[in-house]
Amino acid sequence: MKKILIANRGEIADRIIRTCSRLGIETVAVYSSADKDMPYVRNATHAHEIGDPPAVKSYLNQDEIIRVAEEEKVDAIHPGYGFLSENASFARRIEEKGITFIGPSADVVEAMGDKITARKTMIDAGVPVVPGSTEIEDAEKAIAYANEVGYPVMLKAAAGGGGIGMQRCENDGDLEKAFSSSQNRAKAYFGNGAMFVEKFIDEARHIEVQIVGDHHGNIVHLYERDCSIQRRNQKVVEETPSPFISPETRNKIGEAAVNAAKQVNYTNAGTVEFVMDGEENFYFLEMNTRLQVEHPITEETNGVDLVEWQLLIAEGRALPLAQEEISPSGHSIEFRLYAEDPNTFMPSPGKIESLEFPEVDGIRIDSGYESGSTVSPFYDPMIAKIIASGENRKEALEIARTFFSKFQLKGIKHNGPLFENLLQESDFQNGHYTTSYLSKKLAHKK
Repeated sequence: MKKILIANRGEIADRIIRTCSRLGIETVAVYSSADKDMPYVRNATHAHEIGDPPAVKSYLNQDEIIRVAEEEKVDAIHPGYGFLSENASFARRIEEKGITFIGPSADVVEAMGDKITARKTMIDAGVPVVPGSTEIEDAEKAIAYANEVGYPVMLKAAAGGGGIGMQRCENDGDLEKAFSSSQNRAKAYFGNGAMFVEKFIDEARHIEVQIVGDHHGNIVHLYERDCSIQRRNQKVVEETPSPFISPETRNKIGEAAVNAAKQVNYTNAGTVEFVMDGEENFYFLEMNTRLQVEHPITEETNGVDLVEWQLLIAEGRALPLAQEEISPSGHSIEFRLYAEDPNTFMPSPGKIESLEFPEVDGIRIDSGYESGSTVSPFYDPMIAKIIASGENRKEALEIARTFFSKFQLKGIKHNGPLFENLLQESDFQNGHYTTSYLSKKLAHKK
């Protein structure tokens, strides 16, 4: 590959540019008018404005992105995460143009993008799946199923992601109230209002496994990430290895993820997500057919560059390592720095007056912003990812504490103070947390 277009923005666009620059590959950035001054735009080899700030007029505008790709004669398109990264029609369209999609085939994206279809596929593969329904058309049928499996349940959009169209329901009233609003949100975000109901696993851990497959039939896993610190069903802190699971479960869940990938002949990088109860029983949630936000912690513990692996696979080359050659070491934790109120988790867009990342050994910064940048209300408000890595979890936590004690961001609210407090809490220090950890903290404050 000589030139690739990055169909994304901000932090992940800059992340892909760094690897491409190291490998001597030209990059083409696309940007909305709101992002014209973002760092990734000037860091790319070439840059094209593609529309107005609303994502539907820019980063979701397939026609314009494909037009730029053809004009620049790119070899491939990297979708990053979010936006068009799991859009099967986009993957299919660019493949028809003779441009390589840096990800799995459009058929796999389509099959795994529908969570109901994905559940059926995993059942066929022998992978444990959370008890759940098929597609449900209305609230009445949703309530009937919920009473069959027992509350609490999670109402989900079949095409959903990022916590959108997802709501926990404790009783019939909750479910009736949530159904139409969640369905409408799913239609607006994904163009698909299909809904289903899943049994809610209380006091659960969210454990995911990084998998990678090539076009020669090789599929490996790079072990797990614990993503249980969440707000609004969205991840905020991720770490690897999980401080919760045993070596035996670690091997089992890795094997299950590889089996899941083999069932669909998966190629390129992807993630198999599981929910795990207090007895380490795990159940398939979904497969993300793209690079994850939290991929850096896997890179840090395995000493690999997953974007480089993606490019190699897209070129038709074999995986650089076999499963027996993958042996992670150390501990890595990622903190997602958001422009949001640390007490309510509400977005706080605006201009960043100053942004200073202190130099601390063991810290990696993947950032999309700088002093003077404006966090737009049109997109996800993540400013940067702070990755702390050490020889063990205790050391990684200490490195993170040192960083956040010196970190400064002025001009907008941000969740840095949340991480400072979290790092002082004994339950978090000891790895005693579940997906409800932050919501309980917030409820206690009220």
